[in-house]
Amino acid sequence: QVQLVESGGGLVQPGGSLRLSCAASGSIFSVNDMGWYRQDPGKQRELVARITSGGATNYADSVKGRFTISRDNAKNTVYLQMNSLKPEDTAVYYCYANAQVRSWAPRRDYWGQGTQVTVSS
Repeated sequence: QVQLVESGGGLVQPGGSLRLSCAASGSIFSVNDMGWYRQDPGKQRELVARITSGGATNYADSVKGRFTISRDNAKNTVYLQMNSLKPEDTAVYYCYANAQVRSWAPRRDYWGQGTQVTVSS
C-alpha cells in the first residue's frame, strides 16, 4: 500500500504564505501525477494544482500566479507554495498521488488525510 503524509497547514493572515508538503511512502513501484485538491465545508472538492512525473503543471484559475507546485521525484514528495493567500483559500487541502505498487499493477489514486489551511485576520 501507499501512504501519503501531509504537513504545513495552519493559520495565516491575508497576504501571507504557507508551504504544504506531502510525502508518499510504502510499497511503491512508480509515482505518476501528484497534486493537491481542496474542499471547504458545503462545497465540492476542487483541483488546486497537479504536476506530472516529468514536471508539467496545471493550476486552478483561482490560484494561478499565487501558488506554485513542485516535486522531488527521488523523495516521492510534492510541495505547494502558497503566496498572497486570501480568505477564500481557506479549506482542507488534500494531496494525492497516482501510483503503482507493482509493475503489473494498475495505476490508482492515493490520498492524504488532509491539512487545514485558514486565512484570516
